Amino acid sequence: SEFEKMLFRRGFVPELSFGAFDDDRLVSFTLNGIGEYSARKTAYDTGTGTIESYRGSGLATKILEESLAHLRKAGIEQYLLEVLQNNTKAISIYEKAGFSKTRELYYFIKPIHEVIFNSNPLPPGFVMKEMQLQPDEMSAMWDFQPSWQNTFAAVLKKVTDFTTLGIYHDTRLVGYGVIENSTGDIPQIAVMKSFRRRGIGSFILQELMQHNQAGVVRIINTDAQHDSMDKFFESLQITKSGAQFEMVLDLKTMSKQDSGNAD
Repeated sequence: SEFEKMLFRRGFVPELSFGAFDDDRLVSFTLNGIGEYSARKTAYDTGTGTIESYRGSGLATKILEESLAHLRKAGIEQYLLEVLQNNTKAISIYEKAGFSKTRELYYFIKPIHEVIFNSNPLPPGFVMKEMQLQPDEMSAMWDFQPSWQNTFAAVLKKVTDFTTLGIYHDTRLVGYGVIENSTGDIPQIAVMKSFRRRGIGSFILQELMQHNQAGVVRIINTDAQHDSMDKFFESLQITKSGAQFEMVLDLKTMSKQDSGNAD
């Protein structure tokens, strides 16, 4: 299922995920992914939820506390999550637990038939090919670091679910895009700075749509501080759908504080 695919891509680890049960019924949960992020061993909240009738009873906070204790014991260095900016209750819970907002992220979701492509061919001397991921060359084109589910590590978990298209000028890679075929999700799209404003990004996006089986284009988590990506999508009528905060808790600092308190 798409839900299972999502969990797999985000590195879900059942042994470090937690739930609250009423008898045998799961009523609240946090599903954690584990991996490397910013060169640190990281846990990522891949999904959190509470059944409506159990909300307001403090379960989310209790599960978070349980989660943090086990993650610290497991040697995890930081806990990363994303939260919708209008979810003020959740933001309040995370801030009380010591999380800090690290950046603002935008997301875009649009039916393909509403996207306006310029349908111009590539300029002379440019060619498009399907390719494999080349992290060093590709990351040199980025304006910002991809969020957790958009990293190379996430895509490589099941690379056969994705199509990667590269634009070459002579033999040099100057732009690329990656799409998850079944969902229409685009974890990465970038063009080398010196080759921008030539229609290359628009051409890549248009060609990625040939592999899109969902009928919807999704770009989740562009960095709000770098508006080149947002302007590019808006020029194609892909308007912003909403905004999230990325938040991080340093578990190493916390464990030092805890051990200090115990003395």
